[in-house]
Amino acid sequence: MSISLNTNRRIVKASALYDLVVTAAFATPWTFALAHGQLSSLNVLLGGAALPAFTPFHMLFACLLGSIVLVWSVLRILEPTQRLGRFDGVGRFLFTLWMAWCLAVTGAPMLWLFVVPEFAWGVAQWWPVRRDS
Repeated sequence: MSISLNTNRRIVKASALYDLVVTAAFATPWTFALAHGQLSSLNVLLGGAALPAFTPFHMLFACLLGSIVLVWSVLRILEPTQRLGRFDGVGRFLFTLWMAWCLAVTGAPMLWLFVVPEFAWGVAQWWPVRRDS
């Protein structure tokens, strides 16, 4: 079963919009501090431990990640091509791998809220596309 090129492009754009919404709070130290508190509360609500406090170095890497994902998201919104979707899919599989590793090491239940969609977006963007599309 394959999908049309137009459907693939809609998936690429939708995944970019998802990233924009989910990652926007990671772009600045101030918004990330708020997001970190919310993620920690969510993890506790789901039966896990509070997340550890972040130092400025942790914050730096979170904000670098957030910034680059926002730029990458805008690129895919403006140019939702199959090629960019394939690259994004590879990145999502890598993100899924490292999130799964962290889940295995920490058992943090809130990670499931990121692992599942990340993997699903990767699969969707690597779904076969009909050549006649």
